[in-house]
Amino acid sequence: MSDAARPVEVWDAPTRLFHWGIVFFFLVSYTSISLDWIRLHFLSGYCMLTLLLFRLAWGVIGSDSARFSSFLRPPEAGLRHLRRLLVREPDTEVGHNAAGGWMVILLLLLLGLQVGTGLFSNEDGKVFAPLAGLVGRSVSDTLAAVHGFNFNLLLGAVILHLCAIAAYRVLKGQDLVRPMLTGRKILPASLPAPLLRSPLLAVAAFGVAAAAVWALVTKLGVH
Repeated sequence: MSDAARPVEVWDAPTRLFHWGIVFFFLVSYTSISLDWIRLHFLSGYCMLTLLLFRLAWGVIGSDSARFSSFLRPPEAGLRHLRRLLVREPDTEVGHNAAGGWMVILLLLLLGLQVGTGLFSNEDGKVFAPLAGLVGRSVSDTLAAVHGFNFNLLLGAVILHLCAIAAYRVLKGQDLVRPMLTGRKILPASLPAPLLRSPLLAVAAFGVAAAAVWALVTKLGVH
């Protein structure tokens, strides 16, 4: 490492735990529905919804690099960034780059639609999700169809995300996985480190999200 660069903590633990938690519960959700383990599928969906609600809150009150305001840039900025995909250069982004920020939003929207429709869906009219009784069978059937179709869109977005990670590694020589594991990047010394918020604030935000999901399922859900 040269004198002009230093390790910088860019991703806080809550953001990294959210990221890998979503990966884990995405796999659990896919496996459980494939094996017809409906109860586990429901529980996995509740966990994913809790994580999503937490991420929405953390995107507003969390660390600098986790805030939506820090990585949501105009679409043309994302296009300009992608034009340099074949240019091999060091990673100088404190958080998400201009294109990666939009991918994050796309994934969050698709995940939100997936868990949202899942709450109102049914499985062949035999097993009903907690909120299916609030909308009636016909609407539940429609939302179940959307739930199934949206999974294909979500899977496509995940594959695109993985391909982008591989492309950055091969074409640009940038490792995007390690920072999400360790939290650190090697960045120019001239770049200021992001302000990282207290983990206690993240715990509080997660607790509120978990309480909201519990209330939603237990108070409004089918018993």
